[in-house]
Amino acid sequence: MARTLADPSNRSFHETLLDGLPVEIENNGEKRGDRVQLIDFEQPHNNHFLVVNQYAVQGIRQPRRPDLMCFINGLPIAVIELKNPAAEQADIWAAFNQLETYKAEIADLFMFNEALVISDGLHARVGSLTADRERFLPWRTLRNENDRPLLEFELEKVVRGFFAPELLLDYLRYFILYEQTDDGLIKKIAGYHQFHAVREAVRVTVIAATQPQSEQSTAQQERATYGKQVVPGSRKGGIVWHTQGSGKSISMVCFTGKLMQQAEMQNPTIVVVTDRSDLDGQLYQTFIGARSLLKEAPQQAENREQLRALLADRPSGGIIFTTVQKFSPEKDEDQFPCLTERTNIVVIADEAHRSQYGFRAVLDKKSGKYKYGFAKHLRDALPYATFVGFTGTPVETDDKDTRAVFGDYVSIYDIQDAVDDGATVPIYYESRLARLDINQAEIEQLSNQVEEIFEDEENIALREAAKTKWAALEKLVGAEPRIKQVAADIVQHFDARNEAVAGKGMIVTMSREICVHLYNAIVALRPQWDSLDPTQGTIKIIMTGSAADTELMQPHIYSAATKKQLEKRFKHPKDPLKLVIVRDMWLTGFDVPCLHTMYVDKPMRDHNLMQAIARVNRVFRDKEGGLVVDYIGIAAELRRALKIYTDSRGKGQPTLDTAEALAKLKELMEVARNLLHGFDYAAYRTQAATLLLPAANFVLGLEDGKERWADVVLAITKAFSLCGTLDDAITLREEIAFFQAIKSVIAKATETDKKLSEDRKHAILRQILDNAVVAEGVEDVFKLAGLERPDIGILSDGFLEEVRNLPQRNFAVELLQKLLNDEVKSRSRTNVVLEKKFSDRLQEALNRYRNRAIESAQVIEELIQMAKEFREAAKRGEYLGLNESELAFYDALADNESAVRELGDDILKKIAHELTEKLRRSTTVDWQKRESVRARLRNLVRITLRRYKYPPDRQEEAIRLVLEQAERLSLQWTKQA
Repeated sequence: MARTLADPSNRSFHETLLDGLPVEIENNGEKRGDRVQLIDFEQPHNNHFLVVNQYAVQGIRQPRRPDLMCFINGLPIAVIELKNPAAEQADIWAAFNQLETYKAEIADLFMFNEALVISDGLHARVGSLTADRERFLPWRTLRNENDRPLLEFELEKVVRGFFAPELLLDYLRYFILYEQTDDGLIKKIAGYHQFHAVREAVRVTVIAATQPQSEQSTAQQERATYGKQVVPGSRKGGIVWHTQGSGKSISMVCFTGKLMQQAEMQNPTIVVVTDRSDLDGQLYQTFIGARSLLKEAPQQAENREQLRALLADRPSGGIIFTTVQKFSPEKDEDQFPCLTERTNIVVIADEAHRSQYGFRAVLDKKSGKYKYGFAKHLRDALPYATFVGFTGTPVETDDKDTRAVFGDYVSIYDIQDAVDDGATVPIYYESRLARLDINQAEIEQLSNQVEEIFEDEENIALREAAKTKWAALEKLVGAEPRIKQVAADIVQHFDARNEAVAGKGMIVTMSREICVHLYNAIVALRPQWDSLDPTQGTIKIIMTGSAADTELMQPHIYSAATKKQLEKRFKHPKDPLKLVIVRDMWLTGFDVPCLHTMYVDKPMRDHNLMQAIARVNRVFRDKEGGLVVDYIGIAAELRRALKIYTDSRGKGQPTLDTAEALAKLKELMEVARNLLHGFDYAAYRTQAATLLLPAANFVLGLEDGKERWADVVLAITKAFSLCGTLDDAITLREEIAFFQAIKSVIAKATETDKKLSEDRKHAILRQILDNAVVAEGVEDVFKLAGLERPDIGILSDGFLEEVRNLPQRNFAVELLQKLLNDEVKSRSRTNVVLEKKFSDRLQEALNRYRNRAIESAQVIEELIQMAKEFREAAKRGEYLGLNESELAFYDALADNESAVRELGDDILKKIAHELTEKLRRSTTVDWQKRESVRARLRNLVRITLRRYKYPPDRQEEAIRLVLEQAERLSLQWTKQA
């Protein structure tokens, strides 16, 4: 389903909600402008909060009644759609689909919308107006991030945590953003972890930035304890550790917006510091889109001179973006000059454990002077600033420098939290080192010693020493025979990966030269992937470069605009650009949800490694996990990362071994095989088409067989998508494909309402390994069973006889119920009584069969008889001399036995004819819009029934049925008019 886009009117309303409605006031003959506030954010009790059940809103076709609507001062700011937890088919995604229908049919209501909630009681999710399924997430907290009661019903947490008036108003004021994309306007709202992290970080920052004051009481916090320890006036605002992919940028925007409006801060200046130019630009664009929250436009320092000008002598306010490298002294300066001594400056450091805290002094032997890290210069420039850190990876326990600058954690949202909430997917690790034999021993030895090099490394001596080892390793890694070996393995692996789950891949290499050589080796194996046209081709290199680069490089050096175009292509799931090769671009702050595999052939460590591999942890459709494929030997670094993680009180693992997924897959395969125990399918490789229908019939004969088989095959498919490239999993592919085909045949024969999306259907067929016969069987179960496909609504005696004689009796039952259900829906969609009568009979017969009260042969006879009776019932209009509309009203009137007995067929036919004519003339497209019109029509029906002396005992029920019938028919009448 395509993402819904926000109407600009929704953004305009939100800005009015925050800023007030402009009005003109006249006082003593003088006119002046003012603003009327729609909500009192400062005093929650001054507002009127109201929740309304089944509030009717006129839609384009008929009135729509959302289950619950939440009003503040008469404004419908939230819609809650509920489904019955006891109903098997009605889960939270049915509620999501219902909201999508509302958005299409009662769009005016959503002009005011700030949040959507879906729930089946047990489960509940909160999403924005434009959120797709993946972005509807749980709300797990009440008053703060550790207030997580173990409530059975998630909806209760939403009611008590999200909709608590004081918290809800804070949410509306500071935690809603808009982003203008190429496709349109997207609305983003914070998750519970971002909401509570920002609230706590703002509270702590205000304390750290101001002089001692009375301490507020805080709730118990188990892991992030700095909020209780912060020293007033210490200038250490704390660290927010939220794992990569969980929305750190949104948290930073909300933090800035809320902090700037705290009276104690006296209109602070915010300095946002990153250590990469591309990160600086990405974050800046996120802030630019949040104008209604921030109240002023951010500024980006282009160079050191502009940075100094923006900060020096600024009296207050402002949001300034810069890289940390711009805080370096000029050649003739011994230290960076103090730009301001103001105390209400707050430095927000993105990834607060890289360059920002380099305080160490290093003696430059050539000049005889000491050189310091950028953090020292930053402190010299802004001596009384308060520092707040945001990071996606934990700070090492022995890292004293970082804590000296920022303090400790104010909020933790770790990998386990994010995976549990569905905010990210787990990352799996697969080593392919065993497949490489060229230079491998030397490479592993050197890669353990080498440090990753960054051009902005502040310690020159360390950088030069690292370069020597790096160059030696690069020579081994870039050797032509090895490049060819890696290319062949990547091509084979990526093809297998995409057969299991469609998505995109990224290859990380040591140098730009290796990027090009690897590209050439890959396209030599797959010439159809190659294209020099940026708008074409399956594989591209993304790297820096200039006109001075060698001829080898030139075809792969793109302008900024072309890179932007390639970025857009790579992010689009259906674009043929599937694979990119990078050195260090796109490894941080780059979101591509459909990216599912990263091939690592470059030494990386610590937060740089964790940042890079997190590119594959974004949630996307059926993606069960991201995969990191290792060609260089990063396993030791991953183990070290895990230690840092657990030492920092983090839950979950940075990566999981694909061997775990393989073990799970083998376990599930045994479950599936046990379900088929007693059925011989050994010839599935050569006789799949012959075996499919008997296998489906066997499964349907098991107790709850359809559901049990569907569950285990779905679990197998998920596990295979995580480990399908391993040799042991590849040997299972054909058996898995056969299991999936059985599931698809059963679904095709039994499911009426649930339709597979095109993407999902193609994914299933793709896994059936181009077995044309099997694939055709999945697509056409009638052909598989040797039956002619029937026309919907015309179940002939001949066709019913063929189904009766099918040897697969369980399969015949399921096929008949599907066909009969389809026919009932098709031919009685405008006849309420007929549809209910046969639907109930069908369900009752199937319930007896599934409860083993009757055998398959008996239920087949019942269903065939029912099909014949339904065919005759649908033809009654011809015998009675009634058209389709008149027959529908006749059935509504004849649903009362006493009416049939007292009035007889002729009178009932007359009433039906008269009602059809009167209601056809009285109804229009929007006749349901006003209750007064409905009341008039109700009266018209009542008077007609009384005139014909319709029995009073069931008159009200007959009126209800007639009007319900009129609603069904009115759209058809309008089309015929």
